[in-house]
Amino acid sequence: MKKPFYMLMALLCAFLFVAGGAWAEEPEHEMHRGEKIARWMEEKGLSRTMAITAISTLPIVELRGAVPAGHILYETRTLKRAEKVKKALWIYGVAVAGNMLPIPFILLLLGPVSKFLMRFPVGKRFFDWLFARTRKKSASIEKYEALGLTLFVAIPLPVTGGWTGAMAAFLMGISFGKSMLYILMGVMIAGVIMTILALLGWIGALIAGAVLLALVASAVLKSFKTNGERK
Repeated sequence: MKKPFYMLMALLCAFLFVAGGAWAEEPEHEMHRGEKIARWMEEKGLSRTMAITAISTLPIVELRGAVPAGHILYETRTLKRAEKVKKALWIYGVAVAGNMLPIPFILLLLGPVSKFLMRFPVGKRFFDWLFARTRKKSASIEKYEALGLTLFVAIPLPVTGGWTGAMAAFLMGISFGKSMLYILMGVMIAGVIMTILALLGWIGALIAGAVLLALVASAVLKSFKTNGERK
């Protein structure tokens, strides 16, 4: 396997470790972007469900911001275990659905829209920059396609996610059906990671990190075994 794959895994492990500690703290903290947006929407009269859905559709913020914001809006820390699990599942489902809402439009409309706008100097500069940035961020996807795209979307970091994954899938010519499936799997995994962190803090981070390291170790051993057989 290539270095970008391991770099993505290392970034995710670091994210789980640091973020787990942050969410384990008491609620008296500075609001992150997703929470600020959620609070603003709630003040404007939007329901909690609509706020979570709307946040999930936003680029950069996406599900990684919507899930913790949802847990803060529903104050899951104060709920009993059964009710907490119920709310967590609801937040997870709403966030995943919201994150997937813009994906088919990106996959279907990015081509014709970019082609039309690139006729103009400003549009050409913008899409040249956007496509170059997307190719740079998604270098690990090209060789592994399904695994690469799924993991790229699954890692809950600002440079990854459904929006960037959809653009990367478009640029690499992955079919619409496959793109939707791989991105959905990545979004669902990201949702599980964020839910664990929101519910368990340090414990969740350690568990998720241990599972991830086990998967990486398995992939490395498989890679060595394959290379050995080829020799």
